[in-house]
Amino acid sequence: MKSAHSLVPVVRTTTLAATLLLAGCAFAPPAKPPASPSPEHYTAEPLPANSVKVDGVSQHYGLGERAVPEWWREYGNATLNAWVEEGLRNNPSLVATKHTLESAHQLLRAQVGAAMLPSLDAQAQSSRQRALGFPSFGPPTNLYDVYAGQLALSYNFDVFGARRHGIEQTAAQVDQQSYEFDAAKRTLAANIVIAAINAASLEEQVRTTERLSKLAHNQAGLTERQYRLGGASQDDALSLQQQAASIDASLPPLRAQAERARHALAVLLGRTPDRAPANLMLADLHLPASVPVSVPSDLLRQRPDVLAAEASVHAASAQVGVATANLFPQISLSAAIGTEAFKPSNLFTSAGSVWSAGLSLTQPIFHGGELIAKRKAAIASYNAAIADYQQTVLNAFQNVADTLTALDQDASTLEAAQAAANAAEQSFANADARYRLGAISYPSMVLTEQHWQNARLTEIQARAARLADTAALFQAMGTPQPETLAENLRH
Repeated sequence: MKSAHSLVPVVRTTTLAATLLLAGCAFAPPAKPPASPSPEHYTAEPLPANSVKVDGVSQHYGLGERAVPEWWREYGNATLNAWVEEGLRNNPSLVATKHTLESAHQLLRAQVGAAMLPSLDAQAQSSRQRALGFPSFGPPTNLYDVYAGQLALSYNFDVFGARRHGIEQTAAQVDQQSYEFDAAKRTLAANIVIAAINAASLEEQVRTTERLSKLAHNQAGLTERQYRLGGASQDDALSLQQQAASIDASLPPLRAQAERARHALAVLLGRTPDRAPANLMLADLHLPASVPVSVPSDLLRQRPDVLAAEASVHAASAQVGVATANLFPQISLSAAIGTEAFKPSNLFTSAGSVWSAGLSLTQPIFHGGELIAKRKAAIASYNAAIADYQQTVLNAFQNVADTLTALDQDASTLEAAQAAANAAEQSFANADARYRLGAISYPSMVLTEQHWQNARLTEIQARAARLADTAALFQAMGTPQPETLAENLRH
């Protein structure tokens, strides 16, 4: 007789099963995560509706506007549009993700067919057997052939939803992969746009730095001649030579950075680095005059990372349903009809007809605590998925807030950099005019151009940052998504 202690797991399993059965459909926790916070505004301090006006553009932050699916077209450059389309079509990583998603779709279809529909198989058998004869008469052994053919039908009743929850779990996982694929597409598009902006900016920085190098060498050469004639000190000549050498030393890494940017763009497009396209000009990229800023509730329905985390919660919920249903009876039906004979000619006669039918029920009683432990593990995974979802939501809000702040400050930075560059350019124009009239020396005129070229470097970097951060904000908004597979199954 079993001891009371040995019956504890049985009593626990039976009690849990009875409780869940009385609870009706409470086999799985809610498939949707708890409501997320809805901030009044993304940033710590509310931003103005429009940025400062620079280059004739005051960007409008369209609060409550819908996200733009093909946002890169807002830059108004046909070459950039073609590059993004080429990358979305040819990038190997994206192609691999697409095929992986298709594989997941097909596996889901296979699971639906196996779980929800009966299976029917045709079976045929031919065998030769040697068996013992009767001990009182006949030969001691008999040799004979057996021929059989039948149709076998089987079906598992999903009374407590184990298979349904399993399908729901797989569908949610497919949804998660679908969102990850969408995130990969949007990230690739943003990376192509930002890489193109970066490559264009670096090329202009290289040209400007080369001009600075030439000016520095001219000035150093003039000062060296003045030193030899006694018109300048040796320290002045050495200082200018050091300055020219320092600019020269900055050029190789800048050129390498520019080439790496072109190589990166080529690979994003699915090309080899030797087929990198020619760079665009920053002036050819028109800054979008308006960028959408969806309200937080819409953002959570548009961001692929948030939706993927929500699908993960749905999958974890369904897994709890599977683990719970496995505590209940499993009912299956099997049937077969066919014919058997010792000669092929007798296979399809009434005398050889055979059939069978059966119904089985299996109720788990004692599995050493395995089933209960699996259910507890599924619940823990569900709670972890909810926490991951909440963190993903907070990260999404932070991403939007950081990008909005950066974009707003980019406008102010460019405004200041452009004012400095315009002033330096006007100063150089005045100095050049005075030099032509003989009012100032050549070194003085060169110095004003150096100031202008240095100001241009800062302006180029500021303009590129504003263009790139605009792309980052478009990407941060996501794209409106259709209803998921798992939601369709629930409906």
